[in-house]
Amino acid sequence: MHEMSLADGISRIIMAQAEEHGFSKVLTVRIEIGRLAHVDPDALAFCFGAVMKGTPAESAKLVIERADGLVWCLGCAEQVAINAWGDACPKCGSFDLKADGGDGMRILDLEVE
Repeated sequence: MHEMSLADGISRIIMAQAEEHGFSKVLTVRIEIGRLAHVDPDALAFCFGAVMKGTPAESAKLVIERADGLVWCLGCAEQVAINAWGDACPKCGSFDLKADGGDGMRILDLEVE
């Protein structure tokens, strides 16, 4: 389950930001996960709760937004959105696709006090 290491990475970023900006409590952590990122949002939320114990984000609400999975279709030379790897191009039906966005994860913002 690589979601645990992702949650640990989020924790490290939060701790670094807390030290740099001097906040002591995180109320909300808003992240974006691309639909092609191979990240299970439910597993990440579970791991987030476990990893954040004893940190400024211990009681923080995790808000997960999903980003469209964008691919370049080599069959019809169009950028299209798909929900998951294994989906065909919605325009031409080709499976000859190359990732063009929505395959990552990032912290969008923190609400702190």
